[in-house]
Amino acid sequence: MLESWRWFGRNDPVTLSHARQAGAKGIVTALHHIYDGRAWSLEDVQAHKAEVEAAGLVWSVCESIPVPSAIKLRNADWRAAVDRWKDSLASIGRAGIPVVCYNFMPVVDWTRTQLRYPMPSGGLALRFDMVDFVAYDVLVLKRRGAEESYAPALIDAARARLAGLSEDEIAALETNIIAGLPGKEDSHSREGIRREIAAYDGLTPEDMRGHLVDFLREVVPVAVEHGVKLAIHPDDPPFSLFGLPRVVSTTQDIETILGAVDHEANGLTLCAGSYGSRPDNDLPAMAARFAERIHFVHLRNVLKDADGSFTESDHLDGDVDMVALVQALRREEHRRAAAGRADSSIPFRPDHGHLLIDDQTKLVNPGYSCIGRLKGLAELRGVITAVDRLAAGQAAA
Repeated sequence: MLESWRWFGRNDPVTLSHARQAGAKGIVTALHHIYDGRAWSLEDVQAHKAEVEAAGLVWSVCESIPVPSAIKLRNADWRAAVDRWKDSLASIGRAGIPVVCYNFMPVVDWTRTQLRYPMPSGGLALRFDMVDFVAYDVLVLKRRGAEESYAPALIDAARARLAGLSEDEIAALETNIIAGLPGKEDSHSREGIRREIAAYDGLTPEDMRGHLVDFLREVVPVAVEHGVKLAIHPDDPPFSLFGLPRVVSTTQDIETILGAVDHEANGLTLCAGSYGSRPDNDLPAMAARFAERIHFVHLRNVLKDADGSFTESDHLDGDVDMVALVQALRREEHRRAAAGRADSSIPFRPDHGHLLIDDQTKLVNPGYSCIGRLKGLAELRGVITAVDRLAAGQAAA
């Protein structure tokens, strides 16, 4: 497995040098300085790639080319938006970047309610708290029809929770949910997000799924032409937010996506933490079932609550069986190597990490501090080594 590291460009407080010191070989990045809807030129991509390579690293995955709302809504701007996306994809392929991770989440990307949730160790974690989210959606944002989205008991709990929050705490909750976390394509104001949500009125999950399939039929041939593997990232969290349809959350969703354009280039980002936030998703089983189409992996763990809340736990201490997941991925890598596939080493990155030690006093991107990810990568490296040793011993026996 190719050890990789997310880097947000020159403004990232965690540098390429830090990534090398952590032991990573690959860099997962994008043209974050050109997230304004423009197509990425080959020259822009090559300049970014040269910066990565100058640090002695390899640009292993592009995460992400933003998919604008025009594509998700399939509105009048759809054709122009798709063509720009295809142009960016072509530039990535011509520059020799082998994998593109992207997502199809409407309005809000990955979402958390708390960015400094205290853990027993003293570290600080990311958390999605369902009661907090309902309090924001129903009582602060006051989305039309929001109360119909939740059970009465959950709304009662949200009212009680909100009553105990100060104005500053409510403002912080709103910022966490709508102002944009690292890698998001948009940041919203309260009125702005109301307008964005309203644009999806009447759009069903079936409509959204159809729009994704239309998009795939356009972009997969471009990926094939330029030697790129597409790896769709799951919804995070993998259920509806703000009443909006989310269609990359379950095993059935994956089957629909892969079957719509049945080509090796149309594949998955297996994000353990995102898929693992649903109790009906079995990550090792999913890895085994869809192994041939997994082009990128996020290794992260979660502890789930009964109401849909979850906390990002230590990488080896959560509800995802990380050892079994790594075993399934390593079996697929060995199969690819035996078949002579060039992509036998699947890139992965330690997805997120706790805020630890003196990183707690620094300005860092939430989830992307240095020490927490370094710890996670070291732990995962140990799991991979142990899995390989065990497999070698079993083969020798």
